[in-house]
Amino acid sequence: MSSHVEQAVAARIAAAKQKDEQRKRRREELAERRKYGLQARHAAKMRRWNKDQR
Repeated sequence: MSSHVEQAVAARIAAAKQKDEQRKRRREELAERRKYGLQARHAAKMRRWNKDQR
């Protein structure tokens, strides 16, 4: 049987791992949104550029 201290340490480690995973997921989501936003901005720029070239 593990002691109360070992259980507390294990709980803190599990919480830290979960927090790290949440940060990683958030970073990936933001990267995906940023990528989509940059693509949308570029497409809008190209539409304006093509419109001005006519």
